[in-house]
Amino acid sequence: MNYFKISFVALAIMVAALTASAAAFFFKDGDKVVMMGDSITEQYLYSTYVEVWTLTRFPSENIIFVNVGINGDGALGGNARFKRDVLPNAPTAMTVDFGMNDGAYTAFSVGGFNNYMRGLQGIADQAKAANIRVAWCTPSPVEKNELGPALQGYNQTLEKFSEGLKQIAVTNGEALFIDQLHPFISIIDKARGVAPTNRIGGGDFIHPGPAGQAIMACAILKGMSFPTVVASVEIDVAAGKVAKQLNCKIDGLKMDATGKVEFVQLDNALPFFPQEAKSILQWAPILEDLNDYRLKVTGLKAGQYEVRLGGKKVAEYSDVALQEGVNLAQAALSVGPIADQVKAVSAAVKAKNDYYHNRIFRGVTLANVNVPDFMDIKPEEIEAKRKAAVQERMTKMPEYFEAIRKTLVMQPHQVEIIPVPKQ
Repeated sequence: MNYFKISFVALAIMVAALTASAAAFFFKDGDKVVMMGDSITEQYLYSTYVEVWTLTRFPSENIIFVNVGINGDGALGGNARFKRDVLPNAPTAMTVDFGMNDGAYTAFSVGGFNNYMRGLQGIADQAKAANIRVAWCTPSPVEKNELGPALQGYNQTLEKFSEGLKQIAVTNGEALFIDQLHPFISIIDKARGVAPTNRIGGGDFIHPGPAGQAIMACAILKGMSFPTVVASVEIDVAAGKVAKQLNCKIDGLKMDATGKVEFVQLDNALPFFPQEAKSILQWAPILEDLNDYRLKVTGLKAGQYEVRLGGKKVAEYSDVALQEGVNLAQAALSVGPIADQVKAVSAAVKAKNDYYHNRIFRGVTLANVNVPDFMDIKPEEIEAKRKAAVQERMTKMPEYFEAIRKTLVMQPHQVEIIPVPKQ
């Protein structure tokens, strides 16, 4: 197939249709998700962030994730191992993130590009046959120490590979195209505009650290139409009532002569942001972009007010700010019951991902087995034992999924808005 024959006009029309069809969040209740890619995926950083954001936004839904990224892999490799690594997990949805290695870290090559496209189309064909929804993710950019704009050198190669990925997405039915490359590049350029030597991704120039992988997770979730609202509450002090409660339930509203307002709030979702990635917030407001945890209080007397969650002070605002409405996401994730629950969810997800990667996928499926020449063991015997070991260790996975579900049980918490005495 000549992958350059699709006109830009036709491609733009198909992309517009694809975007319009993706209004609902990509992951659904009951989904089993496989995340496939190269070493950046195998690090299970961005994949974990996508997982935790999804689970905390939909804590009552049953969505499970498995990561099958492999160091050094590309699209042809992903196609070749699809039957081994994807199908046994019986996924209903998957993300595919190749391209970094496919470009061979050189100027654009038609041969390399065509191999990439063949690998992607092979994955698409196998996914269709297994009725798996696919989100095609462009590679993240490299972040080298060169001066000037980020879109130069190998990133230009990755941009052309990303255009090819878009063709694969729009020509394969219900697939979804997600651009990680350009949002990441725009943030790199923003930082370089302040100081040319600024580097924001962390890690090395190929493998972003937590900051860069938070950008990746944000781009993926936005591309999937991730719902940003956690919960929204509006209290009308003058009327003594709850004026609004969205994605939460408010009980026990009380006000006293001192101006204190308190109530019990039971949310249907949680905010999330990986604290190890906080350095990126000076360049991109990812935390608030993906977490709208709204509190609005009208009719307060002029002055400053503490906001306490579960008895812990999380923030202080003026009556004017509270009347306009504030986003409590960052404050709620700093201390108190919400912060504690999100930490528990993150720890449970990490434990599951550590076990799967270290004890099953990298530990058995990809483990090298060296058999001395004098031992007459046939390759098929080794593979049979490997398969048996994987099956045995997989029996423990439901325990990890159940541990995650337990951390996602939503609990009510006390909210207090307390006047700060004037000095």
